[in-house]
Amino acid sequence: MSKKVLIDLYKLRNLDECKAEAIYRTSPDDKSFKTIRELATFQFTCRKCDNAPCINACPADALEKDKDGIITRAVNLCIRCKSCITICPFGTMMNDLFEVKTSDYSYMDLSDEAELEKFAAAYPDDIVSVVDIDEDPRQNIYKLNDKILVKEYIWE
Repeated sequence: MSKKVLIDLYKLRNLDECKAEAIYRTSPDDKSFKTIRELATFQFTCRKCDNAPCINACPADALEKDKDGIITRAVNLCIRCKSCITICPFGTMMNDLFEVKTSDYSYMDLSDEAELEKFAAAYPDDIVSVVDIDEDPRQNIYKLNDKILVKEYIWE
């Protein structure tokens, strides 16, 4: 098994401040830039409402559902008005997900093992840790991709 990072989304949401953010590039040519927290929030925390109020409230048409019903955000369209955060009936989205970060904010590419270790070191072990395990839904641990696992309590 290869090293992965395990992120406890429930505990991460309760932090007063996130000191680092993670991205995952599938290749060096990958120019997309979505944070791990945003991807995990939309995939695992979001309740995937049939008529999603967050999509309807977005004045910039930056939110849409993909073919699997998972919300995606067009970063280039989002004006960070936080209408989606305000209208979500479940409080799914974190206030700081869409904020523009200052230049001293650290982004780490979790496709790089050294960066993966550095990201985990930025948080207490019970929030982000480096592990050699696989997905285990019985333990509320789900695979986001080959290098990232999240611990989340999925609504059904």
